[in-house]
Amino acid sequence: MTHPPSRVPGTGDMLCFALYSANHAMTRLYRPLLQPLGLTYPQYLVLVALWSEDERRVGALGEELGLDTNTLTPLLKRMAEAGLITRSRSAADERVVTVKLTDKGRALEAEAERITTCVFEATGLSVDELADLRDRIARLNTEIAEHL
Repeated sequence: MTHPPSRVPGTGDMLCFALYSANHAMTRLYRPLLQPLGLTYPQYLVLVALWSEDERRVGALGEELGLDTNTLTPLLKRMAEAGLITRSRSAADERVVTVKLTDKGRALEAEAERITTCVFEATGLSVDELADLRDRIARLNTEIAEHL
């Protein structure tokens, strides 16, 4: 499509609604998979980020996950209370908080493979199709961010 539509489209024609609906569907898909682990979807995303690179500053973690500090801080406090992570302030600058996995948080990584398999199977798409969709959505995200 090279030109925007001349009228307001219905929800079924809107890209934003398709993304919104897919986001809700994905969250509903993850909920029963994460429930036995006592995790919410945002907590799971924090763990996934820490499994790939442990001991991160809260600011860097928030940037990667697209969460502001006001949202991330209470989430991290609950995860620390559950024994999944530790939070520590920098001795050089106490405004800087670093988050690190505990053994309990690291152990949950083994469950992630099962969750990933279930989600993959539920999509009905091939690995290549999912990678292409992910890349196209990431490109869309970048394009939109440049206009904000």
